[in-house]
Amino acid sequence: MTPQPGTPEPSAARPYMPGYGIRPADQGTGLLPWSWAERRLTGSHDYWLCTVRPDGRPHTMPVWGVWLTGALWFSSSRRSRKYRNLAAHPDCAISTDDPHQPVVLDGRAEVLAGQAEIAAFLAALNAKYDTAYGPDFLDPAVNATFRVRPDSVFGLTDADFTGSPTRWTFGRASR
Repeated sequence: MTPQPGTPEPSAARPYMPGYGIRPADQGTGLLPWSWAERRLTGSHDYWLCTVRPDGRPHTMPVWGVWLTGALWFSSSRRSRKYRNLAAHPDCAISTDDPHQPVVLDGRAEVLAGQAEIAAFLAALNAKYDTAYGPDFLDPAVNATFRVRPDSVFGLTDADFTGSPTRWTFGRASR
């Protein structure tokens, strides 16, 4: 798979996982290619979105989404807990739905209001989920369209738990 337009090519390394017997990057499966993670980000049916409540407690909810132009896009009612959490604290984590080959993205959610961006997301959402939502579904006054560009992404395969863990970083400033 070639990187999507807008997707920076990340650097890959072994993540720090003390106590798990993780092998060096040149052993086992080795570092997984970015295309492996992108296939899973694209193909996941559901995603688990983790946000932080105002009192610091975690909040996790499933969302439908699409991997588009190097970011994970999803929508949410402006009245929902996840929207309110992200409005107050946009840092979040999102994971794919496969626990055997998980991909976990860390990033910052941004609300998009441009009609062209919302239309592109809606077209990709309708194509992926075989739906026919119209523009009113993503009315920015009612439902927010979010884009989360990754700061880092983690993945592994349970077939080689100690020899496959990979963390991709995108060169953005750490927060």
